[in-house]
Formats: sequence, structure tokens, C-alpha cells
Amino acid sequence: METSSALYRAILNFAHATPGWFQFLAEIWTELGLLVFAGLFLVVWWRSRGDSAASVAVAVLAPLATGVMYVASELLKTFITEDRPCRAVARAAKPLVECPAVGDWSFPSNHSVIAGAAAAGLILAWPRLALFVAPMAVLMALSRVFVGVHYPHDVLVGLLFGGIGAAVLVWVSARLAQGVIMWMRASSVGLLVWFAGPGAGRRSRSLT
Repeated sequence: METSSALYRAILNFAHATPGWFQFLAEIWTELGLLVFAGLFLVVWWRSRGDSAASVAVAVLAPLATGVMYVASELLKTFITEDRPCRAVARAAKPLVECPAVGDWSFPSNHSVIAGAAAAGLILAWPRLALFVAPMAVLMALSRVFVGVHYPHDVLVGLLFGGIGAAVLVWVSARLAQGVIMWMRASSVGLLVWFAGPGAGRRSRSLT
């Protein structure tokens, strides 16, 4: 814990030494990253609709698994009840953003759990995104330490917990979800067929 506190102080001191515009970007990114992940979920789902039922299943499961991991991290916080470093670490600089209220516990970092889970789900759904979403998740997690509201171990564990947890959830649920997508594609309900997409076979037949 002392090592993590010392690293927290060093990172926060570095943050205060950076230009104001860089600090502003870090403050924005810590929240904007969530919206970027949400947009990518939509893009990946839309792209998968013209592919196999398995592809659609993974694309749909990715945001669902992310949501489950967020709930799991909230439950974990209530058991561990680690105070925020912006209150607990002595001789630390002032955080760049307002320190969360007492009772909004620090471990693990929800933002990092979401980032890790979202990145894992998106990579499983579209592997080519790995070079973009993996660094994006890491930067989003680091920004929580940079602005002064989390310890380094909060975000490291959050990334691993979210990423591994989401990957396992997608893997375990994929077969069931694939069956649901196949049922939806065979349905007579237009909205269900639209959501599941035409699939590669139907799309090619519609073009001939």
C-alpha cells in the first residue's frame, strides 16, 4: 500500500507540472472514454449484423458483459471500503478534480473495470480493434490516477478484473446467445430480424 501511495504522489505531482491544456484533456478523457466505448459497441454490433449469428452474439454480449462487470465492481467496493487517496494519502498534492464523497469507495476503479471489460468485449467481437481499444483502456485507467481520485493498484486491478471477467462472461454465454440470434433471424417479427441482421447468406441472396 505504501508503494502505491508513493506512486500516487509521484503521478499527481507530475500531473500538476503538466500544462493546463493537458490537465484539461485528462479530465475530459476520464469521462469521454466511456462515450467512445459506447459508440464502438454500436459500430461493432451494426457491422456484425451482416455476418454470422456467432458474430452478432459476441457483439451484443460485449456491452452486456461490461455492464455486469460494472455491477460486480460496485458490489466489491462495498466489501473492501477503501478510502480515496485524495483523502487518505498524506503529503499528496491536491487532486485535479473534486475528491469523491465519503462512501464512494476507491477499490476497484469503476472506470478501469468498464474500460477493461469494454476493451476485452470489443476485441473478441472485432480483433482488429485491439491496437486501438487496448491503449485506450489503459489511458482511461491511468487518467483516474492522473486526476488524483484513485491509487495505481485501483486501476490495475480494475483493468484486469474487468477484462478477464468480461472475456469469461462472453465465452460462457456465447453459445446461448448465438442460438437466440438464430431464433431472432428466423422470426416473423420485423424488429427482431432487424436487430439480429440479415447475416451473410441472406445479404448475398438479396443482392442477386
